[in-house]
Amino acid sequence: MSGGIWGRLVQGQQIKMSRSKKIKDFMVNLVARALLGGALLLPYGPRVRAMGWLVSRVVAPLAGWDKRIRANLSHVMPDLDPAEVRRLVRAVPDNTGRTLIEIYSGEEFSRRVRDIPLTGPGAEALKAAHEAGRPAIIVTGHFGNYDAPRAAIIGKGYRIGGLYRPMSNAAFNAHYVRAISTIGQPVFPSDRKGFAELLKFLKSGGMVGLVVDIYAEPGALLNFFGKPAPTATSAAELALKHEAPLVPVYGIRKANGLDFEIIVEEPIPHSDPETMTQALNDSLEAHVRSHMGQWFWIHRRWKPERQRALAEAANIGP
Repeated sequence: MSGGIWGRLVQGQQIKMSRSKKIKDFMVNLVARALLGGALLLPYGPRVRAMGWLVSRVVAPLAGWDKRIRANLSHVMPDLDPAEVRRLVRAVPDNTGRTLIEIYSGEEFSRRVRDIPLTGPGAEALKAAHEAGRPAIIVTGHFGNYDAPRAAIIGKGYRIGGLYRPMSNAAFNAHYVRAISTIGQPVFPSDRKGFAELLKFLKSGGMVGLVVDIYAEPGALLNFFGKPAPTATSAAELALKHEAPLVPVYGIRKANGLDFEIIVEEPIPHSDPETMTQALNDSLEAHVRSHMGQWFWIHRRWKPERQRALAEAANIGP
């Protein structure tokens, strides 16, 4: 009897939560589509600048991103100058807004980016892999515009696919996937089917683009900005399994706010997945420190409360 009542109560609560989430997702998608659609009516340059301003000055405060940026900075750089913190509270969402509308600008964005030369010591390694029809694992972070390298590499005629994490808001996810697909295909969702398709593409000699700076639990507890950050080692594992170069690549936004420098670093030496992934973290951190406003400090990259809870649970033995 009690179990049945509890089951109905739980089911009722789940239905309420489901309805609430559907309404919230609908409203979020409605607002996002309105903002994106309005911005796309503008010429490219004003469009990118306007979206940066709008996200920085309106969306970020409403969404609580300013608090998250401050919390992340306090966690890893507690002695950072308060004036620099205030600057980053504006600069980070400005870059985020620019990145979003650039991705939704599709062909216009691709035309602006695809002829940018690949610079840096790893550019020849990518070219060699392409010419030999060998796979390569290209790794970046949520830094600058993370799709600028993919667009530039596609512009050189290289075959590159992207792995993306589907968003919980299905309606928003649908048009986001269409947007990233306009820049280049194939793109693979990070589920079992998507990963299987990615492996086929990789085995055919394609290049695959991944991001390293996502909280991954379970994952290797590696260092990022001097703090433990659970990190997936899958990029390194793929590189080792398929004898492919593991290449850090970045699209760094230039001072004009519209153009990019595409930097290709030396491939990470093959060793073991954790050592290689730590090298990826170190590579990204070095670039972020040089361009603090271009990394997505809105990410919950460390989740210190979660880490403390896990550590406490691990110390409670039978």
